[in-house]
Amino acid sequence: MGLLSSSAAVTRYLVNGKLEDPVLETIRNGLEKRTIMEYGSESQEKAVGWTSLERPYLPDLSGSSFVVGPHIVFSLRIDKKTLPSKVVKMQCTIDMERRKAETGRDFLSKEEKKQIREHVELVLYSRIPATPNVYDILWNVEENMLWLFSTQGAVKEELEALFFESFGVSLIPLFPFTEAELTCGLGESDLDRLSTVSPALFVE
Repeated sequence: MGLLSSSAAVTRYLVNGKLEDPVLETIRNGLEKRTIMEYGSESQEKAVGWTSLERPYLPDLSGSSFVVGPHIVFSLRIDKKTLPSKVVKMQCTIDMERRKAETGRDFLSKEEKKQIREHVELVLYSRIPATPNVYDILWNVEENMLWLFSTQGAVKEELEALFFESFGVSLIPLFPFTEAELTCGLGESDLDRLSTVSPALFVE
Protein backbone atom coordinates (compact mmCIF):
# COMPACT_ATOMS: atom_id res chain seq x y z
CA MET A 1 0.00 0.00 0.00
CA GLY A 2 1.40 3.36 -1.02
CA LEU A 3 0.62 6.90 -2.06
CA LEU A 4 -1.26 5.84 -5.19
CA SER A 5 -3.14 2.95 -3.56
CA SER A 6 -6.83 3.04 -2.70
CA SER A 7 -5.96 2.43 0.96
CA ALA A 8 -2.80 3.03 2.92
CA ALA A 9 -1.16 2.91 6.34
CA VAL A 10 0.42 6.29 7.13
CA THR A 11 2.87 7.70 9.68
CA ARG A 12 2.96 11.49 10.04
CA TYR A 13 6.11 13.41 10.88
CA LEU A 14 7.09 16.95 11.74
CA VAL A 15 10.33 17.92 9.98
CA ASN A 16 12.45 19.48 12.71
CA GLY A 17 15.12 21.87 11.44
CA LYS A 18 15.91 24.27 8.62
CA LEU A 19 17.22 23.14 5.26
CA GLU A 20 20.14 24.97 3.72
CA ASP A 21 19.34 27.42 0.91
CA PRO A 22 18.60 26.91 -1.89
CA VAL A 23 16.17 24.38 -0.44
CA LEU A 24 15.35 22.54 -3.67
CA GLU A 25 19.03 22.08 -4.45
CA THR A 26 19.66 20.76 -0.92
CA ILE A 27 16.86 18.23 -1.33
CA ARG A 28 18.08 17.17 -4.76
CA ASN A 29 21.63 16.66 -3.48
CA GLY A 30 20.40 14.69 -0.47
CA LEU A 31 18.28 12.39 -2.61
CA GLU A 32 20.98 11.80 -5.21
CA LYS A 33 23.67 11.22 -2.57
CA ARG A 34 21.65 8.41 -0.98
CA THR A 35 20.00 6.91 -4.06
CA ILE A 36 19.56 3.15 -3.70
CA MET A 37 21.60 2.42 -6.85
CA GLU A 38 24.72 3.75 -5.12
CA TYR A 39 24.35 1.24 -2.33
CA GLY A 40 25.06 -2.37 -1.90
CA SER A 41 27.35 -5.15 -2.87
CA GLU A 42 26.70 -8.75 -3.73
CA SER A 43 27.64 -9.85 -0.23
CA GLN A 44 25.65 -7.14 1.59
CA GLU A 45 22.66 -8.29 3.62
CA LYS A 46 20.69 -5.05 3.32
CA ALA A 47 20.72 -1.87 1.26
CA VAL A 48 18.67 1.24 2.09
CA GLY A 49 18.25 4.34 -0.06
CA TRP A 50 15.97 6.72 -1.92
CA THR A 51 14.28 5.99 -5.21
CA SER A 52 11.67 7.61 -7.42
CA LEU A 53 7.95 7.14 -6.87
CA GLU A 54 7.13 6.34 -10.49
CA ARG A 55 10.14 4.12 -11.24
CA PRO A 56 11.24 2.58 -7.93
CA TYR A 57 13.33 -0.14 -9.59
CA LEU A 58 15.02 2.24 -12.05
CA PRO A 59 15.46 5.30 -9.84
CA ASP A 60 16.00 8.67 -11.46
CA LEU A 61 16.08 11.54 -8.98
CA SER A 62 17.88 14.00 -11.21
CA GLY A 63 16.38 17.36 -12.11
CA SER A 64 13.04 18.16 -10.50
CA SER A 65 11.24 14.88 -11.20
CA PHE A 66 10.44 14.60 -7.49
CA VAL A 67 8.61 17.96 -7.26
CA VAL A 68 4.80 17.90 -7.54
CA GLY A 69 3.26 21.28 -6.77
CA PRO A 70 4.20 22.23 -3.19
CA HIS A 71 5.19 18.66 -2.38
CA ILE A 72 8.28 16.49 -2.71
CA VAL A 73 7.36 12.92 -3.65
CA PHE A 74 9.80 10.03 -3.62
CA SER A 75 10.20 6.62 -2.03
CA LEU A 76 12.32 4.76 0.47
CA ARG A 77 13.55 1.42 -0.81
CA ILE A 78 14.90 -1.32 1.43
CA ASP A 79 16.52 -4.27 -0.32
CA LYS A 80 17.11 -7.21 1.99
CA LYS A 81 18.52 -10.68 1.57
CA THR A 82 17.20 -13.47 3.76
CA LEU A 83 19.14 -16.70 4.04
CA PRO A 84 17.06 -19.86 4.64
CA SER A 85 18.34 -21.29 7.94
CA LYS A 86 18.20 -24.86 6.64
CA VAL A 87 20.37 -23.97 3.65
CA VAL A 88 22.93 -22.32 5.93
CA LYS A 89 22.92 -25.34 8.26
CA MET A 90 23.35 -27.77 5.37
CA GLN A 91 26.26 -25.89 3.81
CA CYS A 92 27.96 -25.40 7.19
CA THR A 93 27.70 -29.12 7.90
CA ILE A 94 29.21 -29.99 4.51
CA ASP A 95 32.08 -27.54 4.96
CA MET A 96 32.78 -28.68 8.53
CA GLU A 97 32.93 -32.33 7.51
CA ARG A 98 35.24 -31.40 4.64
CA ARG A 99 37.51 -29.48 7.03
CA LYS A 100 37.70 -32.43 9.43
CA ALA A 101 38.55 -34.78 6.58
CA GLU A 102 41.29 -32.44 5.33
CA THR A 103 42.85 -32.04 8.79
CA GLY A 104 42.36 -35.62 9.94
CA ARG A 105 40.59 -34.48 13.10
CA ASP A 106 37.32 -35.61 14.65
CA PHE A 107 36.27 -32.17 15.87
CA LEU A 108 36.63 -28.46 15.13
CA SER A 109 37.16 -25.61 17.54
CA LYS A 110 34.47 -23.04 18.26
CA GLU A 111 36.46 -20.43 16.35
CA GLU A 112 36.79 -22.67 13.29
CA LYS A 113 33.04 -23.32 13.26
CA LYS A 114 32.42 -19.57 13.51
CA GLN A 115 34.77 -18.86 10.60
CA ILE A 116 33.11 -21.54 8.46
CA ARG A 117 29.64 -20.13 9.18
CA GLU A 118 30.74 -16.59 8.35
CA HIS A 119 32.27 -17.80 5.08
CA VAL A 120 29.12 -19.75 4.18
CA GLU A 121 26.89 -16.73 4.83
CA LEU A 122 29.19 -14.47 2.80
CA VAL A 123 29.10 -16.84 -0.17
CA LEU A 124 25.34 -17.36 0.02
CA TYR A 125 24.66 -13.61 0.30
CA SER A 126 26.63 -13.12 -2.92
CA ARG A 127 24.44 -15.64 -4.74
CA ILE A 128 20.88 -14.83 -3.72
CA PRO A 129 19.00 -11.74 -4.95
CA ALA A 130 17.71 -9.14 -2.51
CA THR A 131 13.97 -8.62 -2.07
CA PRO A 132 13.05 -4.94 -2.66
CA ASN A 133 10.44 -3.21 -0.50
CA VAL A 134 9.27 0.28 -1.47
CA TYR A 135 7.61 2.83 0.84
CA ASP A 136 6.26 6.08 -0.61
CA ILE A 137 6.92 9.49 0.95
CA LEU A 138 5.07 12.80 0.63
CA TRP A 139 6.87 15.88 1.99
CA ASN A 140 5.36 19.35 2.26
CA VAL A 141 8.47 21.50 2.70
CA GLU A 142 6.61 24.76 3.39
CA GLU A 143 4.58 23.25 6.24
CA ASN A 144 7.42 21.01 7.52
CA MET A 145 5.17 17.97 7.31
CA LEU A 146 6.04 14.54 5.95
CA TRP A 147 3.97 11.40 5.44
CA LEU A 148 5.50 7.93 5.27
CA PHE A 149 3.17 5.34 3.79
CA SER A 150 3.99 2.65 6.32
CA THR A 151 3.57 2.10 10.05
CA GLN A 152 6.22 -0.61 10.46
CA GLY A 153 8.68 0.16 13.24
CA ALA A 154 11.74 -1.06 11.34
CA VAL A 155 10.81 1.02 8.28
CA LYS A 156 10.34 4.14 10.42
CA GLU A 157 13.76 3.65 12.00
CA GLU A 158 15.41 3.35 8.57
CA LEU A 159 13.60 6.46 7.31
CA GLU A 160 14.49 8.60 10.33
CA ALA A 161 18.18 7.66 10.16
CA LEU A 162 18.52 8.07 6.39
CA PHE A 163 16.55 11.33 6.36
CA PHE A 164 18.91 12.93 8.86
CA GLU A 165 21.97 11.66 6.96
CA SER A 166 20.61 13.04 3.70
CA PHE A 167 19.22 16.43 4.69
CA GLY A 168 20.68 17.30 8.10
CA VAL A 169 17.24 17.70 9.72
CA SER A 170 15.37 15.26 11.93
CA LEU A 171 11.88 13.76 11.90
CA ILE A 172 9.53 13.82 14.89
CA PRO A 173 6.72 11.23 14.73
CA LEU A 174 3.30 12.82 15.25
CA PHE A 175 0.78 11.00 17.40
CA PRO A 176 -1.74 12.49 19.87
CA PHE A 177 0.81 13.20 22.63
CA THR A 178 3.51 14.76 20.47
CA GLU A 179 0.99 16.65 18.34
CA ALA A 180 -0.62 18.17 21.43
CA GLU A 181 2.77 19.12 22.82
CA LEU A 182 4.12 20.62 19.60
CA THR A 183 1.10 22.22 17.94
CA CYS A 184 -1.41 23.21 20.64
CA GLY A 185 0.57 25.93 22.41
CA LEU A 186 0.19 24.30 25.84
CA GLY A 187 1.60 25.99 28.94
CA GLU A 188 3.83 24.28 31.48
CA SER A 189 0.94 23.19 33.71
CA ASP A 190 -0.92 21.72 30.73
CA LEU A 191 2.22 19.89 29.61
CA ASP A 192 2.62 18.45 33.10
CA ARG A 193 -0.96 17.16 33.03
CA LEU A 194 -0.44 15.81 29.53
CA SER A 195 2.53 13.74 30.71
CA THR A 196 0.30 11.95 33.25
CA VAL A 197 -2.49 11.07 30.80
CA SER A 198 -2.89 7.39 29.97
CA PRO A 199 -4.83 5.78 27.10
CA ALA A 200 -8.50 5.09 27.73
CA LEU A 201 -9.97 1.63 27.18
CA PHE A 202 -13.26 1.88 25.27
CA VAL A 203 -14.09 -1.84 25.18
CA GLU A 204 -14.31 -4.48 27.89
